[in-house]
Amino acid sequence: MNISYIRTSTKEQEPELQIADIKKLCPECNLIFYKEKLSAWKENVKRPVFSDVLSLIKTGKVRKLYVWDLDRIFRNRLRLKEFFLLCKIHNTKIHSVNQAWLSEVNSIPPPFNDMVFDLINLFGWIGEEESSKKSLRIKNAVVRKGDSLAISYKGNKWGRKAFPKQTINRILELAGTGASIREIANQITVFDKNRNEKKISKSAVHKILASNQR
Repeated sequence: MNISYIRTSTKEQEPELQIADIKKLCPECNLIFYKEKLSAWKENVKRPVFSDVLSLIKTGKVRKLYVWDLDRIFRNRLRLKEFFLLCKIHNTKIHSVNQAWLSEVNSIPPPFNDMVFDLINLFGWIGEEESSKKSLRIKNAVVRKGDSLAISYKGNKWGRKAFPKQTINRILELAGTGASIREIANQITVFDKNRNEKKISKSAVHKILASNQR
């Protein structure tokens, strides 16, 4: 028996799109489709249709299972690995539209197919761990220091370089005389990173005035 599990998570997603891709993957297969519209992000979400698929696999009658993407089964890598082990025990081959390499792995004779799967799992775990570490570094990367300065997790300064104190004082002085932001911008000269002289932007004047009115 060959079956396909189709999961869509929002009302905007239509199962027919996944079904069409899966039929292209195996046009000669007489597939039985199991369709479900639920999210797989949360571990405690009950998926009755997927439970039926699991029960069917455990009977040993399912030779091939087709999905559109492995995240249609589980997004959690550990749960997905457990599912692969279950399918291996009951001689069910998993095929995926977005993971075409699975078909190649399924064609490798034992025990070499197990060795390849172990390598895939190893590299997958390393990739997931590095991704998690990178995400954590990005979240902790910026430490705000006032309004104009940010420090990276390595101690590097990020963001726009602060204007000299004398420039800020001159802007405040002009504002005190009743000059408009446009008039102030036309009178203040600053330097870019290449030491080229230019007029300060009106947005910079506005930000300096706003910061000093707090």
